[in-house]
Amino acid sequence: MVTAASSADAAVVLIDATKLEWHKNNLQLLPQTRRHTFLLQLLRVPSIIFAINKLDAVKDPTPAYQNIKLALDHFTTSAHINTSACIPISALEGFNVVTPQDGWCGYHGPSLLELLEKLPATTGESDLAFSFPVQWVEKCHDSSDITQGRRIYWGRVSTGIAQVGQTVRIFPDKQSAQIVQVFNHTRQESDVKAGLSAGLMLDREVDVSRGDWILSPTAPVQENKELKVTMAWLDDTPLVTGRVYWALHGHQSAKVKIQKIIHHLDIHDLSKTPASELPANSIGDVLLQHQQPLVTAPFANSRSLGSMVLIDPVIHTTSAAVMVQT
Repeated sequence: MVTAASSADAAVVLIDATKLEWHKNNLQLLPQTRRHTFLLQLLRVPSIIFAINKLDAVKDPTPAYQNIKLALDHFTTSAHINTSACIPISALEGFNVVTPQDGWCGYHGPSLLELLEKLPATTGESDLAFSFPVQWVEKCHDSSDITQGRRIYWGRVSTGIAQVGQTVRIFPDKQSAQIVQVFNHTRQESDVKAGLSAGLMLDREVDVSRGDWILSPTAPVQENKELKVTMAWLDDTPLVTGRVYWALHGHQSAKVKIQKIIHHLDIHDLSKTPASELPANSIGDVLLQHQQPLVTAPFANSRSLGSMVLIDPVIHTTSAAVMVQT
């Protein structure tokens, strides 16, 4: 869920009406609903939709929808979460999924599909300075041109626009160069915006390999060995101070140590409490110490530069989704 939401334009939170005590005045949402919604906010998903399902299976669907919607409104208001809509649906009967069922449960809006089709799509982070993680290096051995580099660096543009004539710097080697050719995913020469695949050829031979970054000199990145992050812990084994993991950021891997667990977020009242560990499916603030600097920016400024995952070094499972704070 976290991996998909990190690059999504919209998300639908599905709620099972039959699992809620909707007839009670003080309706309590399921912890999973609260956790997933809060994660969507942390991951900066632009549009969040609540779809209340199985209302056809309850005795009084109209008051059930109204009470559940009221509980959702109270939760999102207290958590400062912006949502796009709250729709009553029946997947079994097809109500409000593709075709609107006007007046059902007192709802007179569009169907779920109609709403999704009208939501705005994000255009990537093309308005930021250029950054590019290198995924693959193609060597052009048949080229006899010695006036420029003979390698094409392939990857996906994280931020900004790849354009001919840009001056760039290489991380971590600090070398400088200029882009002389930009290829799109069909190997045609053209500018490439953030979120799309590109191949870059530079004006000189430089030492660049998979995992390195090609950056604009003005790219707002922090080359830090210590980061304060918000972490969604996914592993069954609780997170504790002192453990070492692999951090995967772009195509670069680096060992990180859990220096300190600062807070644990209570998804019921959204309070932060001091913690010594993070159990499975919990969210908290953590201080990480890196073996080597990483090119990062706060997640609030860039979803691509401000996110990474932690990998268990022994069994190689994804242990956490990480959002950089500072």
